[in-house]
Amino acid sequence: MPRPGIVPSTPRSATFAVLAGAAALGLALTGCTTAASPDGGGKPTSGGTLTYASGDAEPTCLDPHVGGNYPQALVSSQFLESLVSLDADGTIIPWLADSWTVSPDGLSWEFTLKDDVTFTDGTPLDAAAVQANIAHLQNPETGSSTGYLALAKVTGTEAVSDSVVRLNLTQPDSALLESLAQPWLAIESPTALTRSQDENCAAPVGTGPFIVDSWVKQNAITLVRNEDYTSPPADAEHDGPAYLEEIVWRFIPDSASRYAALQAGEVDVIDNAQPDTISQAESSDTIVHLDAPRPGASNRIELNSGKAPFNDAAVREAFIRSANVDDAVASLFQGSAERSFSALSSVEPLGVSRPNLFDYDPDAADELLDGAGWAEKDSEGYRVKDGVRLTVVFPVSTNQSIPAEQSLFEQIQATAKETGFEVQLTKLDLSSWYTALGSNAYDAVSAPYTKIGPDVLRILFHSDGITPAPSGYFANHAQVNDPELDSLLTEAGQVSTGSTNADADLRASLYEDAQDLILNGFYILPLYDQQNHFLLGSAVEGARALPTVSTPAFYDAWLNR
Repeated sequence: MPRPGIVPSTPRSATFAVLAGAAALGLALTGCTTAASPDGGGKPTSGGTLTYASGDAEPTCLDPHVGGNYPQALVSSQFLESLVSLDADGTIIPWLADSWTVSPDGLSWEFTLKDDVTFTDGTPLDAAAVQANIAHLQNPETGSSTGYLALAKVTGTEAVSDSVVRLNLTQPDSALLESLAQPWLAIESPTALTRSQDENCAAPVGTGPFIVDSWVKQNAITLVRNEDYTSPPADAEHDGPAYLEEIVWRFIPDSASRYAALQAGEVDVIDNAQPDTISQAESSDTIVHLDAPRPGASNRIELNSGKAPFNDAAVREAFIRSANVDDAVASLFQGSAERSFSALSSVEPLGVSRPNLFDYDPDAADELLDGAGWAEKDSEGYRVKDGVRLTVVFPVSTNQSIPAEQSLFEQIQATAKETGFEVQLTKLDLSSWYTALGSNAYDAVSAPYTKIGPDVLRILFHSDGITPAPSGYFANHAQVNDPELDSLLTEAGQVSTGSTNADADLRASLYEDAQDLILNGFYILPLYDQQNHFLLGSAVEGARALPTVSTPAFYDAWLNR
């Protein structure tokens, strides 16, 4: 559940992505290219400390198996690795697995692992290690959300040999490789996983180019170079250890303070750059902007169709018609985000956009509400029916929304009031926000979800998603319960992953039909893509956003100073 960038107080999560593009200020960086400094490149040099300043909340646990949220993905991508990855075109490529095959019936997958790879505690990477990781993710005591849901069809594993592991499934899973590419399913040392959860949360052990050296909470995580590193993904620019000797991962919540630290040279990279700082950076010739929107779901408001007033499709449509999102996005995001009309991120090739469904039309909203029996208004101008005011309870986490987004919600509140909706924007701490959702004490909510590929639609809109996972997490916040939609999403998830045009066309058609049901049902109000804006100082060369879930990667990075 939580919006990427939020750390849950109890294990929950979000996740997914193909990098759509990267744009440098003053130059264009496309696809998954590395970010070059404005001063030019040069030959990579080894050594130095890169300081990264994150605006996301500090994780409560560095093990992305536990919960599975975006702050964990940001930092764990530096020291944990996955079985497979994606290239800039979205094609699955080798990482810890050299190759893989699927049985004709789609019910078993075999992965052949790279030779001579060891975790940084000396444990070898073998089939047993992968088995231990699958078991850890599926163990309810781990409290996984993202990983648990991604492995829902995996019923067991087998060690075919030391280097070959087999995953057995209840049903074909067209999204399995996409799921395994996510950092929430990264492979950790099975020896380290036998430690207590607190120990593993403090310093997970992987095969990656960096190692967790120390974590001073409320301050910084220090990562040091893995001198024995041998397992870069297939699209890396070099082999062997990373160039950087050390990464200091700081937490600076205030956007202006992060940007000031970047300008002063106190930090080398910042994330969560806000519209105002992006605008300021455009006047600088020493800062590079890396724009890497996340895949998965769009940033959207979900309307709770499981209870009044949004169990009435006409009322849902009226709310959407009364929300002037276009003007709010244009004014508040200063060109750093574009309006979405889709359930999926714009980086998803199978995403369907339907702009005409989401026109701001208060006259149409009035007619819809009149027809739905909300014709009367009280003394404050809010609509009433049978003595009950048309109220929309909209809890917003104070840990979750960026300032521009909170202002967008307030503008939606204001335009909806003109139609007669009372939108109660309630700011809650994260724990209280989860409690509100878990107790069904909401009518609208914004909780984006990141996952590679269109299978995110199944997570978010299949009726199975109304039932909580063992961790307590559930993702179908719109509480969509439509057998036709369930059937489409189930079938799409079982389409062969073969390369035939017929398979690809069928999968695309099923997902298009599913999205049309979601959009035409007015279960969601799309806003814009989930944002990832990184600003890099002039000394940073070779950094990139991974084409999986758009997290920064510093294996190929070096410092030109």
